[in-house]
Amino acid sequence: MSTQQTTLDYLDQEDERLAFLARQIWERPEIALQERFASGLLADELEAAGFTVERGVAGMPTAFVASWGAGGPTIGILGEYDALPGLSQQMSAERSPVAKGGPGHGCGHNLFGVASFGAALAVKAHLEAAGLPGTVRFYGCPAEETLVGKTYMARAGLFDDLDAALAWHPGDSNIVWAASSLAMNSFKVNFHGVSSHAGADPHNGRSALDGAMLMDVGVNYLREHIIPEARIHSVITSGGQAPNVVPAYAQIWYFVRAPRRDQVEAIYARVLDIAKGAALMSGTTHDIEFVTGCYDFLPNKVLSRLLLEKMQQAGPSGFTAEEQGFARELQATFTPGTLQNAFAHAQRAAGVELDPALIEQPLWDQIIPHSESQPAGSGSTEVGDVSYITPTAQLTTCCWPLGTPGHSWQIVASSGSSIGFKGMQLAAKAMALAGIDLLTKPELLAEARAEFQRARGGKPYVSPLPDGTLPS
Repeated sequence: MSTQQTTLDYLDQEDERLAFLARQIWERPEIALQERFASGLLADELEAAGFTVERGVAGMPTAFVASWGAGGPTIGILGEYDALPGLSQQMSAERSPVAKGGPGHGCGHNLFGVASFGAALAVKAHLEAAGLPGTVRFYGCPAEETLVGKTYMARAGLFDDLDAALAWHPGDSNIVWAASSLAMNSFKVNFHGVSSHAGADPHNGRSALDGAMLMDVGVNYLREHIIPEARIHSVITSGGQAPNVVPAYAQIWYFVRAPRRDQVEAIYARVLDIAKGAALMSGTTHDIEFVTGCYDFLPNKVLSRLLLEKMQQAGPSGFTAEEQGFARELQATFTPGTLQNAFAHAQRAAGVELDPALIEQPLWDQIIPHSESQPAGSGSTEVGDVSYITPTAQLTTCCWPLGTPGHSWQIVASSGSSIGFKGMQLAAKAMALAGIDLLTKPELLAEARAEFQRARGGKPYVSPLPDGTLPS
């Protein structure tokens, strides 16, 4: 029996176990840096399987690294497991929270970590059975939703000795994620003023809220004079407690995004100048609380082609008529035009003409070839940091209906169902087959490394985190 078939059979035998683990994490959603159950469950399972597990790495109690093997190349498989606040949802096609205001897996990370876990087990099983050298390493990465986990793990040097890294993300189609993403800085600006009675003696006060609002006015004027691909978002997280009290404290939280890390740094410096001006205008003082930052994603074409080949070998998920029906019910809750926009996006990612009839199919089972010149995405991921340290590739598989809005209750419902579990299984198979090839075909790794070095130009990775920044 071929290595490929042995690995696929192994994961088929693990199917119920993986679905059980994913369901357990789905039922106990935990937000960023609070994923004690999910991280503990996966770390315990890996330890029981013979992996050496280091917990609480990079200053985060819910981050861990699990390794098995010796000698040969070292291949990393990235796993995530954090949920999103406010998206609690039952496995229903109607909005129905389990706990009002509670968290839910609105990005499918209950599937993400478990598929990566399954892939790591399958790679270990192959190396062990064949008596081959090589190391497979599972990275338990918390707080992806706040773009914290992998950036702090990268600063700690946890990816430095990898020969390659593989990742995936649940989605609405089976395709390699060959597009870049936006680099990003996340930071909070704290303004400090003087409180006073807003009616009787406002002249004795200095409004911290004025500082925050003046800063945002300045940032809005800045938008005209930055590259059109950049994005700046903000929320005022604290603006005072009563209108008749001049607020002594206010906070505004920003994301600055751009296609490249150097562009983010340039825009960030200008935003900091605006903060200084706002403090001068309002007679307040201010300080910067840097939360996190990340790089743009650097796709590796060699590894991306490998993942496509392995997805094709693993074959379609085989959704049932009942699963298609549930998916269609979820689609009925989408806003008009969603399916057309999703189809157009898929066509751009594929770079080829897709059959228009596919828009009538709620769950896309086919493996879609990817364009190697996909337009950059508008979101950010700290997988980007890993991709600037070692050759990295990632894929998506169909875990929810075509067009499902990101970070939505509909994703929660689908990710807790057999639809999500089938997409998870396909991802585990593709990553396992790719990992085995990378460990046993040195010419493949050499080709990926050569492409990586050309793309990086020999420049070292420099953490975007200022000295002293702690995960939060």
